[in-house]
This record gives sequence, structure tokens and C-alpha cells, in this order.
Amino acid sequence: MEEAPVVARLRERIARVFSYVEDVMYVGLAALLALSALVLLGTTALTLGHSVAGRVLPASIIGLLDQLLLVLLIVELLYTVHVSFREHVFTAPPFLLVALIAAVRRILVLTAEAKTVMEARPQAFFEVVIELALLTVMALSLVFCLHLLRARDVGTPAVTERR
Repeated sequence: MEEAPVVARLRERIARVFSYVEDVMYVGLAALLALSALVLLGTTALTLGHSVAGRVLPASIIGLLDQLLLVLLIVELLYTVHVSFREHVFTAPPFLLVALIAAVRRILVLTAEAKTVMEARPQAFFEVVIELALLTVMALSLVFCLHLLRARDVGTPAVTERR
């Protein structure tokens, strides 16, 4: 009979150790994501400066847009890690938002590159249209899922606002 309290305390200690390890992993991941976003943002700013100085901005705008959207994606991942660290729970909306940003990023880049791709390979038109259609369906599905989750959580006091 006395073994039960000992086992319970042991389980509690092990759970606490796992919680600390999880916290260290979240902090490390957040630091790497923040550093990645800062480096990419700096690189993008330098590329923008060189493009403006060299008067080649129109030619490099697609790459700049792609990099900026990647920074936004990394920032959203950082927010997801922040929420997971703070609440020790995974919630679907941040992950759905990251997926939505990734889909929109690909739609924008694909649309911007479509003319160049189709000039190089005329048969690529059909491939571009199919990819755009699939990405659009995916983006609309993600928006619908986010809407359903928000509607479900409207009356819940546990909904936290972004700061």
C-alpha cells in the first residue's frame, strides 16, 4: 500500500523533468526561428537595397516577395512555438494559419512566375493552372477550418488574443 504514494511522487518528478526539457526545447526552437527570421529579413533588405541601387528592382521583386513571405511564415511559426510554450498545449489555429500563409505564398510566387515559366515551356500552362486550382482549394479549406474553429471558440473564455 505504501508503494502507491512513492510511485505517484516518482511519476510527478519524471513529469516535471519532461516539462523542463520541453521548455528548453521550445526556447531553443524559438531562438533559432527568431534568428532565422532576422537573418532572412536582413538579407532581404540588403537585396532590396542592391536592387534599387542597380535599378533592377522589377526583375528581383518576385524573389523579394518570396523572401518576405517566408519571413512572415517563420514569424507565425515563432508565434505557434510561443503559444505552445506558454500554454503547454498544441492548438490547431496557429498551425492552420502557417499552412494558409504557405499556400498563399506559393500562389503569389507561382502567379508571379507563371509568365516566365510558360514562355520557357508552353505546355507548362496546364500544370500551373492545376497547381493554382489545388492551392486555391487548399487555401479556402484552411480558411473554412479557421472560421469553424473561431466560431466554436467564440463563447469560450480560454480564447487568447494575440498581443
